[in-house]
Amino acid sequence: MPALDAAGAVLLLDKPVGKTSHDVVAAVRRERGVKTGHAGTLDPFATGLLLVLLGGATRLQRFLVGLPKTYLATARLGWTSTTGDPDGELTETGVVPGSLALPTGTVRQRVPMTSAVRVGGERLYKKAHRGETVVTPVRDVEVYRADLLSSGEGYAHYEIECSTGTYVRTLIETLEDAYCSGLRRVAVGPFRVEDAGREVPVAEVAELLPAVGDALR
Repeated sequence: MPALDAAGAVLLLDKPVGKTSHDVVAAVRRERGVKTGHAGTLDPFATGLLLVLLGGATRLQRFLVGLPKTYLATARLGWTSTTGDPDGELTETGVVPGSLALPTGTVRQRVPMTSAVRVGGERLYKKAHRGETVVTPVRDVEVYRADLLSSGEGYAHYEIECSTGTYVRTLIETLEDAYCSGLRRVAVGPFRVEDAGREVPVAEVAELLPAVGDALR
């Protein structure tokens, strides 16, 4: 593994709805003319904090991808979606879940067909777009908290803090007659979406994350 240096920065971006993480990173690469990457994908329907790695900061990816994430999520009640989000085929059931509590602690999730996880050397969403279905991997994730903020008029709103690799739409589907109609990532570890537009130098990242500081020494 090449040694880290203090060059580069982590750009905090507020990803808009309808864009893929790849689209956003490619646009930054064209604009800045430097090597770029990111530390955690957001689905096209989701908005919020995307950590874009500039220059030498691309080597920080292994330290940043595992940071806990915080989301604001909206569940549409009495409806289902074939993908668990607004991009799927929607069906009104009219059945409002009896309980709006989401599971916390260690939660076992099956990776959805719409994810970017590779199975058989190909990303699952590419198979899904062709109409293929395969048995997807099952993973244990950690949901540290899933606070119900409000509910009414067919919707429930949550703040969820979870480990990397957690599929919030899959978490919402545990309510059964519900899907994730809105998702916004507000934090990744110590980084907040309110600071979008900032470039955080590698030296400052090292102060926030001891593992990065150790790697720089």
